[in-house]
Amino acid sequence: MTTRPRWARKRVVIPAAVILFGIGGAAGASGNTDADATAKSEPGPTATVTVKPAAPASDEEPAPEVTVTETVTEKPKAKPKPKVVGIPGDGTFVVGDEVKPGTYKTSGPVDSAFPNCYWARLKSTTGDFEDIIANGNPQGQTTITIAGGDGAFQTSGCEEWKKTG
Repeated sequence: MTTRPRWARKRVVIPAAVILFGIGGAAGASGNTDADATAKSEPGPTATVTVKPAAPASDEEPAPEVTVTETVTEKPKAKPKPKVVGIPGDGTFVVGDEVKPGTYKTSGPVDSAFPNCYWARLKSTTGDFEDIIANGNPQGQTTITIAGGDGAFQTSGCEEWKKTG
């Protein structure tokens, strides 16, 4: 019975181990879940690793190079928050969080039976009378400017306020 030389065993075992390790890593990283199947994402960058075995002894043949390629997919980025383009309906809206400073316009009252609507620029949300910076009861179209230093904006009975500037 003939025994293979030691260098011949290394020539087969090392590349086989590298290939199996690469396949096992790729298979483990490619586990699919329902969430993964429904998520839309762009393919990520591809990493290529070349493994070179140690230099052979002078009487051994050089081992072949083994290249393992693994694709890495980036996680999808969080969706950006929608831009505030108007002030919907009645309420008190905190400036900077719920409404952005700027110029807004409404077409007037929602209900024609009650011909007025109400708006107020406020220093804060305490509800104190002294917090009112400016207010109004328009019967038709009106435009207001909310300043960056305002604490809140309050509206009642008005059509949607649309940002114009």
